[in-house]
Amino acid sequence: MSDLQSNAYEVIERLLAAYGVTTQRALAESLNVPSNNVSAWSQRNSVPGSAIIKCALDTGADLRWLVKGELAKANFDRSKNLPHGKALLDEIISNGGKSVLRRIMDAYGFTLQKQLCELLDISSGTVSTWIRRNHFPGEVVVTCALETGVSLEWLATGKGMSNGTDMENFSQKKQFCKIEKNKLSAGKLIKDGFYYFDNSFISKDVISPVFIMSASKSWLVDFDKRNISNGRWVIDIDGNVDVYDIARIPGNKINIVGNGSAFECNVEEVAPLGVVVLTLENNI
Repeated sequence: MSDLQSNAYEVIERLLAAYGVTTQRALAESLNVPSNNVSAWSQRNSVPGSAIIKCALDTGADLRWLVKGELAKANFDRSKNLPHGKALLDEIISNGGKSVLRRIMDAYGFTLQKQLCELLDISSGTVSTWIRRNHFPGEVVVTCALETGVSLEWLATGKGMSNGTDMENFSQKKQFCKIEKNKLSAGKLIKDGFYYFDNSFISKDVISPVFIMSASKSWLVDFDKRNISNGRWVIDIDGNVDVYDIARIPGNKINIVGNGSAFECNVEEVAPLGVVVLTLENNI
């Protein structure tokens, strides 16, 4: 994403040229942002991806030219269904959160948010914040469009085609994913290499998958989830790790069942490591 921050002054100049205006005030009006925003971008040496996207969709200017200046200015056929001005900006921003994340994931052919985090070197917490706040990650959308060739209009708004891209083929590019494997022994998790999982076995909502094995059972666990709710969890109790079935009960307490025992305690008395999303049991 460093291309968006390499030289904000040059990016701003190309935005000015694309809109056919000569002042930063006029550019701000075209982008429907406060008049002092453009000068602030120059000072921070960073232009928001949402501004670049809006300009590309407003004017038809080539996205690569706007960001890098490497290609001759070009136009695409602007969809007649796209609104203009503030209405377009509002539509872009309203398509944030989970919906835009899903399109980014599909464009890259990813099935796990962890894969996107590793590619862009961002934390899973950052992605969770996009979803929680319904945020539109403009810089990521621009990066994705440049890298995959998928339609900027489709990535930003969900409308239009993906430049003829076969999204099914995209999703099949990474049929398997590499997942850390741990052994559960004597109340401890011991790293034991990796497993390669078929992506079809893993929900798209799993962010940090880890495969855990014991003598008779195995579990696929999402280590990104730490807020205890009803379900099966990997729990650390006084330094001993095991898998338990959890039920929330009034008074900020939980009922814990597992390993031949059942008891109640306060939520704060245990340390959740992750939620179990898949259980495999050896019946032989």
